[in-house]
Amino acid sequence: MNTQTDNSNNKIFAIVSYLHIIGAIISLVMNMEKKDPFVSFHIRQGLGLTLLSMAIGTMVSGFDNWLVSGPFYIFFFILWIYGIIGAIQGQMYVIPVIGPFFQKLFKSI
Repeated sequence: MNTQTDNSNNKIFAIVSYLHIIGAIISLVMNMEKKDPFVSFHIRQGLGLTLLSMAIGTMVSGFDNWLVSGPFYIFFFILWIYGIIGAIQGQMYVIPVIGPFFQKLFKSI
């Protein structure tokens, strides 16, 4: 029974890690003691996705044109959904194209 509870908490922390920078910080703090590999994986993916979308979003928002910014937001929304679905299913799906980079960049998490 304790294993199931821990597994539920791990899924919750993994899902929360995709909820912008605040969610990633909350999951990181909650995972400090146990250092669960599943949660750490999703923290790295969620944090990387958030930071990259904020960095690129700042530049894209300056165009003030939906033909430029629309596809950007749709692309990051799809990647965000992909990560959350993996966390809900209990899988460690690497986000396409940029996921391996996030795993290497944030390997200390």
